[in-house]
Amino acid sequence: MASEQDITSQLAGLGFRLRDLRANRGWTLEELAERTGLSKPFLSRLEAGDRQPSIAAVLTLARAFSVSVGAMFESVAPVDACVVIRGDKVPVRRNEGLTYAPLSSNARFANLQPMKLIVSHRRKGDEQYQHDGEEWVYVLSGRLRVSVAGVPHDLDPGDSAHFDSRQPHRLTALGGRDAELILVACPVPESEYDFPRSIRQHRAIR
Repeated sequence: MASEQDITSQLAGLGFRLRDLRANRGWTLEELAERTGLSKPFLSRLEAGDRQPSIAAVLTLARAFSVSVGAMFESVAPVDACVVIRGDKVPVRRNEGLTYAPLSSNARFANLQPMKLIVSHRRKGDEQYQHDGEEWVYVLSGRLRVSVAGVPHDLDPGDSAHFDSRQPHRLTALGGRDAELILVACPVPESEYDFPRSIRQHRAIR
């Protein structure tokens, strides 16, 4: 009969494996919930190793990831205590006038989401965004307007702003040139085991 320690280890291993599979596919918890019909809080607790899944849940997850049931329990390589991101290997992504480069690993650390961000002065539209959590920005070059809840705040290089991202907000480059900054998002989880959303999942307010 498996000991309590063995069961805890297996649950933790399944959680790491589940998060690894999800991260490799670029899925959010919301997307996985939609694909499986399992609730987001349930999936969040599975990833945290705090919930024991039923056989039906494991079958459903295996089917969603197109892997065998056994693969769901394959051991994941030990994770490093420190994640180093080399400057020449940072993946650059572009979306809606924003160019951003993640500066850490969401699959390894879930509480902070740092990135280098360039806001194009040619960015069009006036959409605002809101999502769970907080954001902190530090301007490296250019001038940046941070509008939060309808109030604009103009920042110069060396200035920073920290705001509640549940409030409608938008970043705008000023002065006819791009603004380069460091942005750190810290999502507020819906449960203590929830994980963050990436910048592409912000909900636009039109």
